[in-house]
Amino acid sequence: MTVPVIAIDGPSASGKGTVAARVASELGFHLLDSGALYRLTAVAAMQAGIALDDEAALEVIAVSLNVRFADSMTWLSGAEVSEQMRGEAASVGASKVAVFAGVRQALLARQQSFRRLPGLVADGRDMGSVVFPDATLKVFLTASVEVRAQRRYKQLIEKGLSANLESLSQDLRERDERDRNRVCAPLVQLPDAILLDTSSMPVNAAVQHVLDAWEKVKAG
Repeated sequence: MTVPVIAIDGPSASGKGTVAARVASELGFHLLDSGALYRLTAVAAMQAGIALDDEAALEVIAVSLNVRFADSMTWLSGAEVSEQMRGEAASVGASKVAVFAGVRQALLARQQSFRRLPGLVADGRDMGSVVFPDATLKVFLTASVEVRAQRRYKQLIEKGLSANLESLSQDLRERDERDRNRVCAPLVQLPDAILLDTSSMPVNAAVQHVLDAWEKVKAG
């Protein structure tokens, strides 16, 4: 029996993580936050003093990544790193390590192992194109850079962290450029993916769009 997959891709801060988690909860499906694995690879590299452009060393880290997810918390090599993993340094680092084919290949099988009954909702940048090309439903979430920067700014301020809106906007533009132009698994909207622009769309509406699309797919 083929395990159904809903693949939700899109640029940073487009809302895909929030939407994916809500959809998975509504359907009782498993959830894969693929970005978490890249963030953790970056965190592990930074902890080991490894440069984020050292592809060979990064591939070794990705292969041996000792990660555990439980109760909305994350452990790396036995240490709880939930907050660190969600920080801006880890997020930017993830975008840098993700350009390397060796790192992506090392994490591919680990991502695919999340595919279990009754189904999986997977969010990332290449879920529908590379990791689960046979996904039952493919969705591409996007939003303007301005809106995404505002979202990131609000998240950081709410955590009590300093933030600069102009700097965040520039970081997102640079990240988008890296994601779209990398040779291995670039960020693309696939022809068979549903496009959702969340710039002015509430989370509830985006979640409902995906759920409605899922019902249509099931109905054939």
